[in-house]
Amino acid sequence: MAKNKYNKPCFFTVNNITYIDYKNVKLLKKYVSQYNKITPRYYTGTSLKYQKQLARAVKNARFMALMPFVR
Repeated sequence: MAKNKYNKPCFFTVNNITYIDYKNVKLLKKYVSQYNKITPRYYTGTSLKYQKQLARAVKNARFMALMPFVR
């Protein structure tokens, strides 16, 4: 199990998720704060590889109007 320096397991590594899809809004909402800001790695425990995919997926979902930009 891959862990970061804060000892939180990466959700995507543990569950063998290789690609984060922007259409999976339910999953993306877990990684966005109440003000629709992308939550940083040290809170969520995601690895760098998946944090970059997550940020890109959230931005794509916002652009495609699946998620709001602001609250």
